[in-house]
Amino acid sequence: MQLAELKGVGPKTLQLLNKLGIDTIEKLYSYYPFRYQILKRSDLDISNQDDNIIIDGVVESIPSMFRFKGHMDKMNFRFNTGKYLINVIIFNRGFLKNKLTPGTTVTIFGKYDKIHNTIIANDIRFIPLSNEEKIEGVYHSTYGLSSRQIKGLIDLVLDNINVIDYLPSNLVSKYNYMDKETSIKIVHNPMDIKTLSNAVERLKYEELFTFMLRVNYLRKYNPDTTGLARNVDYKLVDEFINKLPFSLTNDQITCVKDIYKDLTEVRRMNRLLQGDVGSGKTIVSIISLYVNYLGGYQGVLMAPTDILANQHYINITKMLEGYNIKVGLLTGKLKAKEKKEIYAKIASGESDIIIGTHALFSEDAIYKNLGLVITDEQHRFGVNQRSNLKNKGHMPDILYMSATPIPRTYALVLYGDMDISNIKTMPKGRLDIITSLKNSNDMKEILEAMYKELKENHQVYVIAPLIEESDKIDLENVTDLEDKMNKAFGKLYKIGVIHGKMDDTSKEEIMTKFKNNEINILISTTVVEVGVDVANATMMVIFDSFRFGLSTLHQLRGRVGRSNLQSYCILISDKEAKRLEVLTETNDGFKISEEDFKIRRSGDLFGIRQSGDMRFQLADVHNDFDLLIRAKEDTTIYLDNQKYLEDKHIYNLLNNTSNLD
Repeated sequence: MQLAELKGVGPKTLQLLNKLGIDTIEKLYSYYPFRYQILKRSDLDISNQDDNIIIDGVVESIPSMFRFKGHMDKMNFRFNTGKYLINVIIFNRGFLKNKLTPGTTVTIFGKYDKIHNTIIANDIRFIPLSNEEKIEGVYHSTYGLSSRQIKGLIDLVLDNINVIDYLPSNLVSKYNYMDKETSIKIVHNPMDIKTLSNAVERLKYEELFTFMLRVNYLRKYNPDTTGLARNVDYKLVDEFINKLPFSLTNDQITCVKDIYKDLTEVRRMNRLLQGDVGSGKTIVSIISLYVNYLGGYQGVLMAPTDILANQHYINITKMLEGYNIKVGLLTGKLKAKEKKEIYAKIASGESDIIIGTHALFSEDAIYKNLGLVITDEQHRFGVNQRSNLKNKGHMPDILYMSATPIPRTYALVLYGDMDISNIKTMPKGRLDIITSLKNSNDMKEILEAMYKELKENHQVYVIAPLIEESDKIDLENVTDLEDKMNKAFGKLYKIGVIHGKMDDTSKEEIMTKFKNNEINILISTTVVEVGVDVANATMMVIFDSFRFGLSTLHQLRGRVGRSNLQSYCILISDKEAKRLEVLTETNDGFKISEEDFKIRRSGDLFGIRQSGDMRFQLADVHNDFDLLIRAKEDTTIYLDNQKYLEDKHIYNLLNNTSNLD
C-alpha cells in the first residue's frame, strides 16, 4: 500500500508528510512520538502558578477575538469547570470561534495562571475527559498537519504492518523483549507506563544493535587496511616546523609524530584529530599534507562550507610559500571555466594540494595519485560523502578533524575503528575567554560591556536561538535583536545579520564584510558555529543560552579569542543558570563535553528527547549510552560466531552502509 491510498491523504497532506520525512507506510508507523502526556484531570485546588494542566468543563461566554501583528489572533472566553469560573486565552485558534458556543463541553490543555485566574491554552478538544488515566503520544508536526492528524493516519495502518525484526531470537529471550510488531503498536497506543517503557527500550535497543553491528562489521572485516608507505625523513618535517613563525605546543608535536608514523607505515591511516576551536589543528593538517607531498602524493582538505574552504586555502597557500607546492581550490561556487581548469590540474598532478568542499568528490574530479584525505569538522559530512572521497585514490590515508571534543568513552564506542589524537593545550599567547552569566535584568550592563569593546575598534557577535518571532515559544530572535541593536548602536556602528535561511552567497558576503571589519556587530543564529577566523572579534553575546547544549555554547564561544586580544563571552539566561555555570569555570572543551554528556545522558521518558549525533528514531547515544555499550558487546559476540550469515535480513543490512550516512 502507498501513502496516497490512505483515507484522508490527498496531495496536500502527502506533501506535508513528505516534509516530515514520511514518504512510505513503513516510515509512517516508524514515526514515533517525541514525548508523551498523561491525560488526567487536574485538581485546581492543588495546582500551582504556571503548572501545566488539563481540565474539562463548559464554555460560559461567547469568545472575544483580537487580531494583531497582521498574522496572529488572540481569543478569550469564560470557562466553567463545575467548581470554578476561569478565563481562557488561546492564540491562533480563531477558526474555532464558531464552535466555542456557550454550553459546549470542551477540554482545555494549557498553563495555569493562578494569580489571574486564567489558563493560557495551547490546545482545545471538543470531548470531555475520561475518568481513567490515559497516556497519549505527541508527534512532531508541521503547519497544516497536527500531531493528532498524524496519529490518526498511523492508526489506519497499525493493524496491517509488515516489519523486519533484526534482533536475534537469543537476544530477545535474553532480555525478555516483546516482538517488534507488538512494541511498535504499544509505542503508538500505550496502555501503561511500564509496558510503554519496555516497548520503547526494545525498539531503542534494535536501533543501537543494528548501528553497532554495521560499525563492528566494518571494523572486523574492513579490507581497506593496507595503505601507502611513504619514505620521508623526519628531519625534513623538523625543518618545516622550525621555520614556522610560531612554536608548536607539545600536543601538536605529538599529533604530528602520530600522523607521520601513520603516513610512513604500510597500514592505512584512519585517525581522528580532536581539538578545541583555536587549538591549532589546521597547522597539524598542513604538516600532514606536507609529509604526504614529500612522499610523492596529492592531498586534499575538505571543509563543510565554501567560507571555511576559502579560509583554509588562503592560510595554507601562505604557509607553503617558498616550498614550490601548488595549492588549488575547488568549491561549488567556482565558474565552469575555473572548475575545468582545476579538474585538469588535479588529473595531471599539477595540483599537489587541493582545498575544497563536497565538490572534491564530484565525478569530474579525477586524481592522478591521491594519497591523503583530510576532512575538517568531520561530523558534518555523511559517511557516504567521506567514503566517496577516500575512494578517489588507491587506498589514500584518512585524517578526520573535529573541533567538537568527544568524551573518551563515547569516542571509543563510536570511533573504535579509528586512532584518536587530541590537542588539549592552546597555542602560546592565547588568553582564556572570560565568560560571565547574566540575565535579562542585566541588559544595561551587557550593552555597556559591548560598547567598551566597540570603542576599542573590536567586533562583537550576538547570537539568538531563533531567526524570526515565534508564537509558540518566547525566545529572542535575530529579527528583533537587529531592531534592538540598531536602537542601541545603529548611529555609531555597522550592524549585519546572518542566518541559515540566507543563501550561501549572501552569507559569504556578510562574513567577508565582518572579517574585513566593515561590520562591527554581527547578529546570527548558530550558523557561525563553524566559520571564518575574525581575530578582531573579542566578544560573544548569546541570548537565551539555556536553549543550547554546553558543547554548542563552547563552540560558539570559540569564535572569539582568535588572537592575543582579551576576549569575552556573555551568556544571557533566565533559566538553567546552574548548568551554564560550567562555562564560566573552564575553557577546556574536553571537560565541558564530559559534563554535557553527563547532563544529556540522564533522560526522562516523558521529556523531550535530545537530538543525538546519529539519526535514530528513538534511541539517543547520550541518554541511552548503557544500551549502546550492551549493543556493542552483543554485536561483537554475534559477529565472532558469524551468525549474520544465517539471517538474510541482517546479511543484507551489513552489505548496505547507506544507513550510516
